Amino acid sequence: MKMSTLGLLAACTIALGACNTTEQRIGGAAAGAGTGAVVAGPVGAVVGGAAGAITAPSVVRTTRRATR
Repeated sequence: MKMSTLGLLAACTIALGACNTTEQRIGGAAAGAGTGAVVAGPVGAVVGGAAGAITAPSVVRTTRRATR
C-alpha cells in the first residue's frame, strides 16, 4: 500500500470517529453516495459516501443553528 493511501485511510478513520452520532454519519454517507453515484458512477458513490460521512455532523450543526 502506498504511504499516501495509508495516510488518507488513517485521516478518514479519525474523522469518522469524531462524529457526534451514528445517525448523522449514516445520513451523510447515504446522501453523499447517492449524489456521487449520479455524478460519477460507482467511484463517485464511494467518494461521495466518504465525504458525506465526514462532513455530516458539521452540516447538521449549521442547519440547526440557522433554523433557530
